[in-house]
Amino acid sequence: MEKSWKVKMGILACLFLLMISCGPQERVSKEVFEEANRHLEVKRISEAQIIEEAMIWGDSISQEAQKELIAKLQASVAEVGIPGAIEFCSTNALSILNEFSQSHQVTVRRVSNKYRNPSDQPDDSELPILEAYEYNAENGLESEPNIQKLNGGEVLLYTKPIVIGSGLCLSCHGEQGKEINDETANKLSTIYSNDLAQGYKLGDLRGMWSIRIPKSEVAKRL
Repeated sequence: MEKSWKVKMGILACLFLLMISCGPQERVSKEVFEEANRHLEVKRISEAQIIEEAMIWGDSISQEAQKELIAKLQASVAEVGIPGAIEFCSTNALSILNEFSQSHQVTVRRVSNKYRNPSDQPDDSELPILEAYEYNAENGLESEPNIQKLNGGEVLLYTKPIVIGSGLCLSCHGEQGKEINDETANKLSTIYSNDLAQGYKLGDLRGMWSIRIPKSEVAKRL
């Protein structure tokens, strides 16, 4: 009986010592465990989820930017006419896109091989995609939004075709003597000495949206 009591007391003493000695370590282990869990949550975001979210976000940004540009252009046309609106675009379109870039922490561009502003020329990463869109347009094939990985996958390049969708576009991108009147043609030649962005018809490919999205910014949305 005495031996049994001593054994029980010994076990209780050991448990007490373990509780005292492991208490602080238990708290540290819990913090480490929670931190590890957070990292595991990040790792559970698959590459497919990242690409899907970048596609959704790129669509949203491009639609929002297009809506803003058209609204500002229409307001300018109503106020100062087509020639005045051309001047507005030359000085404000780029700043509008820069505002979108800053607010979303991405880089928003419109690029074309038939550019009006030299800053809209495609770079080496954009050119092959734009040429693929041009090939599809020339051969009656559909072109879809696209995601390409840059910088080892740390940056995602979202692209989407830009199509001439209304008569308003043709007022300064159509044919001279037809959609483009003499006053507008003179204003274009004054502002853009090497303008390549004329001669379009409704439905023609004008260029493409190019939005560089950091992968880290996409992960924050998931």
